[in-house]
Amino acid sequence: MALWDRLKESASLMQTQLTARKNDLKSGAFRDASMAMCALVAAADGTVDASERQRVAQLIATNEVLGNFPADDLRRRFEENLGKLTTDFDFGKVSVLQEIAKAKKKPAEARAVVQIGIVIGGADGDFDADERAVVREACYALDLPPHEFDL
Repeated sequence: MALWDRLKESASLMQTQLTARKNDLKSGAFRDASMAMCALVAAADGTVDASERQRVAQLIATNEVLGNFPADDLRRRFEENLGKLTTDFDFGKVSVLQEIAKAKKKPAEARAVVQIGIVIGGADGDFDADERAVVREACYALDLPPHEFDL
């Protein structure tokens, strides 16, 4: 199976698993960590162009699991995290990873945050090395083994 096909299959499987747990993913910590993860993946290469920002914002708005929260609130949180990362990526990354780490108290939510990162990263069909690296760092922040997610 080609890498592209495996990536699409993995992102699809992650989304299916997330959707199955939708009713368990309603906490503020999950919401905040998810938006931090989305911003981290969007800015993984250190830059965010307008089309990438729009694509991730659209994915957030249409993701069934994130539908548990008001879309304008999610967008605001995403943009705040993105602002931290685009102002000073290294310093912003520390802050964003701290936000992600808030979800580690509930293992199911922590795993869901990582899965959202993978879904967002793979949405364009190219879960590149930078995106994989930041999701791997998020795993460490959440006390989850990256190999559990093939990272």
